Amino acid sequence: MLDNMSTTVETASERSAAKVNQEIRALWLRSGGTLTTEQRAEYQRLVMEWAAVVPEERRAA
Repeated sequence: MLDNMSTTVETASERSAAKVNQEIRALWLRSGGTLTTEQRAEYQRLVMEWAAVVPEERRAA
C-alpha cells in the first residue's frame, strides 16, 4: 500500500533539498502569495519531496 504512494517522491528525490526549496519559493513568487487549487497540489507535492530529501542529506553530512 505505501509502495504505490512513494513512487513520485522517490523519483523526484534525486534533487537536492535546496533545489526543491528553490522551486517552492518560485511557485510562491509566481502565485503572488495566493495559490490556486492546481498550484496548491504542486506545492504539496514539492513539500513532500523536500521532506523526503532533507533527512537523506542530513545522514550524508
